[in-house]
Amino acid sequence: MKIVRRMGDSPRLRGCGTGETCPDIFELSDSNFAVIGTEATEALRGELPAGVTLGPGERLVVITRKTLIRAKRDLPDA
Repeated sequence: MKIVRRMGDSPRLRGCGTGETCPDIFELSDSNFAVIGTEATEALRGELPAGVTLGPGERLVVITRKTLIRAKRDLPDA
């Protein structure tokens, strides 16, 4: 599995010039996506809707609204 491309603008174009705590979204060679975000599993675990669970290797991460909106143009419709 490899990173194929960034989805949306780079953190620098979104106003993140420090290189730290800059969320990002990448398309992978297996057609899945990888997300860089702030780890928030324990903070949000109690907020999950009924019936939603996290598997052993899963974590909740938070990305900014700006990151997702700016990636929208690169996301496929289906």
